[in-house]
Amino acid sequence: MPSLILLLELALIAIVFAGLPLAYLWTRPGYSFFQKLNWLLVFMTFDLIVFGAFTRLTDSGLGCPDWPGCYGNSNPLHALGDIKQAEHLLPDGPVTVMKAWIEMIHRYLAMTVGALILVQVGTAFSKLKSLGKGPLLGSLGLLLLVCVQGAFGAWTVTLKLQPIIVTFHLILALLLLAALTSFAQQVWVGKNSAVQVLQIKPVSGVLWLFAFVTLFCQIFLGAWVSTNYAVLACPEFPTCLGSAWPETNWQEGFTLWRQLGLNAQGEFISPVALQTIHWAHRLFACLVLLVLSFLAWQILQRSSPATENLNRFAKLLLSLLGLQMITGISNVIFQWPLVAALLHTAGSAALVFCMVRIGYWTSWKRL
Repeated sequence: MPSLILLLELALIAIVFAGLPLAYLWTRPGYSFFQKLNWLLVFMTFDLIVFGAFTRLTDSGLGCPDWPGCYGNSNPLHALGDIKQAEHLLPDGPVTVMKAWIEMIHRYLAMTVGALILVQVGTAFSKLKSLGKGPLLGSLGLLLLVCVQGAFGAWTVTLKLQPIIVTFHLILALLLLAALTSFAQQVWVGKNSAVQVLQIKPVSGVLWLFAFVTLFCQIFLGAWVSTNYAVLACPEFPTCLGSAWPETNWQEGFTLWRQLGLNAQGEFISPVALQTIHWAHRLFACLVLLVLSFLAWQILQRSSPATENLNRFAKLLLSLLGLQMITGISNVIFQWPLVAALLHTAGSAALVFCMVRIGYWTSWKRL
C-alpha cells in the first residue's frame, strides 16, 4: 500500500502540473473558461496518448516496477539507489534511470488530466443553475472513465505488461479522447437562453457509426500487434515472409488472457501466432481504408458553403488515412523506427478525434 506521504506528494505534483495550463486559460480572453478547459483536456489527452506510446516503444513501461510511485517515492531522484541497483543486476533489463523518468512523466501527465477533469466537474457544478444537469453529468461520466483508465494503467505495471491489459489501456485512452472531444464540441446554453442551435446534418448516422466501430476494431488489432511485439513478424511488404498468404494460427494468436511472450499453455508464443496477429492488422486495414474513404467521399459529394467546416474534416480524414498507410508500411520496411511508430499512434488518435468531430454533423433520422 502506498504511504500517505507518497500520495500527498503525487497530489501536489498533479496540482502544480494542472495549475500551469489553468493559469494560462484564466488569463486568455474570449470564450468561457468552461469551453477553454474542455478543449484543453482534449489537447492534454492527445499528448498523453502519444507520450504513452513513447513510453511503450522505448520499453519504459516497467521503468518503475511499482505503482503509483517509483520504488515507493514520488520521483526517480529519490529512488536513484534502487534504480541503479536494478540496472546493475540487469544492464539490459526494463529498469534504468532514463526509463524510470519516462514512465513517471507519463504518470504525471495522466495525473494532470485527472486533476483537470476534477476542475471540470467543479466548474460544471458551479454552473448547475445556469446550464442545467447536462454538463455536470457529462463531466462526472468523464471522471469515472479516467478512473477506470487509471486502474488499467496500474494493472499494466502490476501485471507486467500483460498484452490484453496494455491493449485495453490504449483503447480506453482513445475512448476518453473521443468522449472529451464529444463533450467539448457541445453547445451548452442556459436554461432560459433564447439561443437556438440550428445545424445542417448531412452525414448518415448509420454510416458514421459503422465507420467508427470499424476504426476502433482496427485500433484494437494495431494495439494487439504492438503489445505482442509482432510488428516485425512479417518483415516485408506487401507479402509476409515471401508469401501472399502466410501460415496462420488464429487460436494461439488471439488467445487474449496470457502473459507477454507466452501462449495459453505458458510456453513461448510461436512465430506463426505472431505472423497471424500482424496479418490480421494488415487485412483489416484494407476494410478501414475503404469504409472511411467512402465516408469522406460521401461528405464531399454533398459539399456546400453551409458545410464548409465538415468538408475540412472530411479532407483531414483522407489525409490522416494516407499518413497511416505511410507510417504503417514504414514500420515494416524500416524495421519499426521510433518516429514512424509514434506517428502511427498519433495518427490513430487524430483519426478518432476527426471521426468524433464529423459525428457532430450526423443525422439519425435516416435510421
